[in-house]
Amino acid sequence: MVFLGRRREFITLLGGAAAWPLAARALQGKLPTIGFLGSGTAATQSQWTGAFVQRLRELGWSEGRDVAIEYRWAEGRNERAAEIAAEFVRLKVDVIVTYGTQSILAAKQATTIIPIVFALTGDPVATGLVASLGRPGGNLTGLSSQAADLGAKRLEILREAVPGLRRLAIMGNAGNPANVLDMARVHEAARILGLDAAIFEIRRTEDIAPTFDAITGRKDALYIPADALINTNRIRINTLALDARLPTMHGSRDYVEAGGLMSYGVNFTDQFRRAAGYVDRILRGAKPADLAVEQPTKFDLVINLKTAKVLGLTIPESFLLRADEVIE
Repeated sequence: MVFLGRRREFITLLGGAAAWPLAARALQGKLPTIGFLGSGTAATQSQWTGAFVQRLRELGWSEGRDVAIEYRWAEGRNERAAEIAAEFVRLKVDVIVTYGTQSILAAKQATTIIPIVFALTGDPVATGLVASLGRPGGNLTGLSSQAADLGAKRLEILREAVPGLRRLAIMGNAGNPANVLDMARVHEAARILGLDAAIFEIRRTEDIAPTFDAITGRKDALYIPADALINTNRIRINTLALDARLPTMHGSRDYVEAGGLMSYGVNFTDQFRRAAGYVDRILRGAKPADLAVEQPTKFDLVINLKTAKVLGLTIPESFLLRADEVIE
């Protein structure tokens, strides 16, 4: 009886610092482990992982001391994302962190038990990731990027920056459900505005160059939803767009930094910082099903003036004053 009493006392003391399951793992000499499934590459998304790790540290989880992080990169390939998700299940990680609808779906298909936190996804309800934003249910939760909802706003901004825009190309990854939704909504918004819009679907890197061959000379501007395949090839895409004299509208700053004309969307770095908060709560015992999916709070308009000059576009001063960042 004395032993049982001391054991309960010991567990109570541990509970003040962290959830009992993780304390038990620590006693076994194993740190709680995060499986980080990157949909792109380490080089292109280091800023996001840096923000995530920094916020974890602020919350009391120092990598290598309080928590272990296993990084894997899908490089925009669905089959690779599925392999990584299966590997994390075999490793029995405590939580999987990922982003992008395809990588999230890969993780969801791999496990119904391990908690999954997503930092970015276009519309988690419409794409079937969660039951609702308030009560996600299951083992997934995280942050929506409202990608599809922002399409009409991006189109409005693009029309303002490109006088005389009449013909619009919309190019996205047809294998990404969020991209498909985004492209459809932008196409409808363009139709209402009286624009001649057409959707050009890609599914792999090899589809990009032929798509530009079909667009060049036939369209006035190009709308490109954010996606892992697009992100991995963003320099190539922007180079081809410049060669074709096509102004581009993107979903995040990264694409503009790589030579795109402009972007409007959520601040991805902020999303990853906030994702660390979800991981913190889950590692301390919270269940994903009880953590509401949060909407973005920070949106950025970014313009690349160097690209504008190459395209021969003159961006009005009033427009530049509205931008959150101007790359020169």
